[in-house]
This record gives sequence, C-alpha cells and structure tokens, in this order.
Amino acid sequence: MLVFLLIRLLSGEINTFFTSFLSGMRGPTRKRPCCVDVTNLDMSPEVVGETYREQASSHPCVKAIIFNTEYGQLCSDPKAQWVQDLTAKMTKV
Repeated sequence: MLVFLLIRLLSGEINTFFTSFLSGMRGPTRKRPCCVDVTNLDMSPEVVGETYREQASSHPCVKAIIFNTEYGQLCSDPKAQWVQDLTAKMTKV
C-alpha cells in the first residue's frame, strides 16, 4: 500500500498528499493546524476510522473535509463525490 501511495505522490497525481497543514501561534493560545490545500483524488481506500472533521475557510485555511489515515490526516475537497459518499457513512466530530 505504501509503495502504491509513494508512486502516486512521485508521479505528481496528488497536489496535496496527506496534510497540507499550516500552524502557528496567534496571541496567548495555540491555533489548531489547518489545511491550506486539498485533494480531490479518490483516497477513500486510505481512510481509517468512522469519523471526519469539517474545516471552514479562513485565510490561509481552505474549506476541507479532514479524514484520518494510517499516515496522518488527509485534507480533501468537500465537493468531490467520493468525499460526499464517504462522509454520508461516517460521523462528524
């Protein structure tokens, strides 16, 4: 499975592989890292667990659905059909 993902990554098929996270400090509290780019490539076989998280757009963060994978978190396009199909079967956290 890892070899398959590595080949897809190296071939340039995936704009943003797992997470494109940007984190930083603003004021006295730590902000949660966010997706700054998403993929619409069907990565559903890599998703683990039964939950997902929605991220709203707030510069520089983009609107995204965040899934857990064996390799980290995956920032995905909420408009992609595979994302809509998968979230319909999962629980939002």
